Amino acid sequence: MKKGSKIAIVGCSNGQPQKNHEKLEKLYSTLSELGLTPVFGDCIYEKESVFSGTGKERAEVLMNFYRDKEIQAIFDISGGDIANEILPYLDYEQIAESDAVFWGYSDLTTIINAIFSKTGKKSVLYQVRNLISKDAPEQIADFSATFFRGTGDLFSFQYEMIQKESMQGIVVGGNIRCLLKLAGTAYWPDMNGKILLLESLGGLVPQMTAYLNQLKQIGVFEQINGILMGTFTKMEEEDAAPSMTELVKRYAGRELPIAKTEKIGHGTNAKGIVIGQEIE
Repeated sequence: MKKGSKIAIVGCSNGQPQKNHEKLEKLYSTLSELGLTPVFGDCIYEKESVFSGTGKERAEVLMNFYRDKEIQAIFDISGGDIANEILPYLDYEQIAESDAVFWGYSDLTTIINAIFSKTGKKSVLYQVRNLISKDAPEQIADFSATFFRGTGDLFSFQYEMIQKESMQGIVVGGNIRCLLKLAGTAYWPDMNGKILLLESLGGLVPQMTAYLNQLKQIGVFEQINGILMGTFTKMEEEDAAPSMTELVKRYAGRELPIAKTEKIGHGTNAKGIVIGQEIE
């Protein structure tokens, strides 16, 4: 990107509480100071319950930015539960033709994987609000270096192979709970030969057991080339037993390559990862 590039700010999942005005003003200032030109869409703040607009309205806000040829990237600042409501209203042909890249995390896993499934287009699992978090200095440095100097610092993360020695494939997935909302729909990504990224904010052993068994029962572990585990915040905070690593090995099997990183997930120190891009 160049200084002055226009970027969009949207909220396709739960609306922001009205009390977050000051935080979003800080985000606007931070992005502007970096040299970008942020444009906030409609449907950012809660209007009725968690809704900032109907599913169709939120989808139209997103599509208007995809149609705007000046927009270089689209950052979703939301999360929660309702992002999948907009999926039927998106114009996937228009998204495929656009140069703009979608960025979001958590519940936006649904949109990111639907875009890949429908178009083959890459998106980024990353929350731009990290730029105003407690880890802001490091996040801003990585973000700026990646956006303006092309270093890729924002996508460089350490990992450990915890089963087998290597794996290679195109990355799909994200938040485990939200990804499974796509199961059985036209938006579920083809898992054959993929690296499945899994991470989570909430949930303990019962929830993770249910999610992993659903993945097993729909045949995912027989199709993929490996699993990349991010952080599982609640599991790790509670020091849950069995651990998430033990659960993944139990249900995915002992022959599937598995890697673990502490740098992808809901932490404010999280790096970004490109969904739809091959990694090794």
